[in-house]
Amino acid sequence: MSLPLRILLRLLLTIVLIWAMQKYLYDYFLVTGGLPAWVVIASLLTLMNMLVRPVLNVIALPLHFLAAIFAFILVNAIFMGITVWIAFHMEPDLVTMEIRGPQGWIVVPIVLGFANWVLKHIPGKGGDNE
Repeated sequence: MSLPLRILLRLLLTIVLIWAMQKYLYDYFLVTGGLPAWVVIASLLTLMNMLVRPVLNVIALPLHFLAAIFAFILVNAIFMGITVWIAFHMEPDLVTMEIRGPQGWIVVPIVLGFANWVLKHIPGKGGDNE
């Protein structure tokens, strides 16, 4: 599909979106002026999506990276928390497990997650690339 046709299609879909938001989200969204106003607002949104969004995405890239790191740490910390909880409820003569201090709850999940990632990417050791 050609670029002008894609822009026109995006504009038309945005006009429909503005109309739907006006109709169904009237408690939260208001555009007065009818169809001409919807076209103006949709044109502005389409231009902003084409010109400004790519710049903002580049500027926000470090935030995306930090959010991914935070999610990685959080998921692995939850995983470790469940493991510690299960080990705590086992016979203490058989096994004990403890993660010490707040830094431990950051360092241990990072090391565990990185090690699991490395093991996943070693050919022939299980994982997705067999």
